[in-house]
Amino acid sequence: MLTRLAWLGLEVEFLEPARRFYEEALELSVADRSAARRVDEVRGANGDGSGRTIAFDAGGTDLILRRPTGLPRGGLHTHYACSIPAAEYDDWWDVLEDEHDLQEHTFGDARSLYLYDPDGNCVELGQGDVPGPGIDGVFEVVLEVASLENAEDRYGRLGFETVDRGSDRRRVRMNGPVALELWEPQLGLADARGGVHVDLGFETDDLDAVEAALEEWVCSLERFDSRLVGRDPDGHHLTVFED
Repeated sequence: MLTRLAWLGLEVEFLEPARRFYEEALELSVADRSAARRVDEVRGANGDGSGRTIAFDAGGTDLILRRPTGLPRGGLHTHYACSIPAAEYDDWWDVLEDEHDLQEHTFGDARSLYLYDPDGNCVELGQGDVPGPGIDGVFEVVLEVASLENAEDRYGRLGFETVDRGSDRRRVRMNGPVALELWEPQLGLADARGGVHVDLGFETDDLDAVEAALEEWVCSLERFDSRLVGRDPDGHHLTVFED
C-alpha cells in the first residue's frame, strides 16, 4: 500500500545552525531545487524559496528542516535512524566524537551511534547493507503516541506489521516502507524521545486504498488530485501521494 518514505519533516528554531549540522557533521547535500519544489507541491506548501525551509537528500528520503511559521510543522525532538555502510562506522565515530557527545548501542551484529542535532532531534547512524557512501536512507522513525494499542491498530490498517514489543509493553516496532517505532511518552536509548507532530510523506501504489484506510481513523483528511493530507489522533501529519 505505502511503498516509500519520501520525506521526514523536522522543526528547527534557526535554519543556519541546523544547516551547518546536516551539511558539515552528517555530510548531507541540499536537495536539488526542482526536487525540493516538487516536495512542496506535493505537500501543498509554499515554495522552497521562502527562506523557511531547507531540504536535504538523505539517500532517497528528503530531510526537510522547517521553521515553525505554518502548518504542518516539522516534528519536535524526533528520534530517527539513518543507514550507513557497515565498513564506514568506525570512520564516522572518529569524525564525530570530538564535537559531539556520542552513545553506542548494538543490535545483533550491527552497531549504531547516537547524537543530537541543534534542535534536540536524536539522530541514529546504524550499520546497514547499503552501498553509500555516507548516509544512505532513513530506516526508522519514532512517533510518540497516547495509546499504544490504538496507534498500532491504526498503522496496521496502512500495512505496517508489528515485529517487536518492548519488554515494558510501552513501545512497538512496526515494519513497512520505513520502520515505525510507536512509543508512549518515555525516554529511550540515548535518552531519545518519540517525535511529536511529526510530518511524514509517503508514496503509494494505491491511493484509493490508502484513503479508505485513513478515513476510518484520522482526525482530518483532504484529497487533492493525486495526494492525501491527513492528521492522526496523536497530531502526526501524513501526506500520501502517487508518484
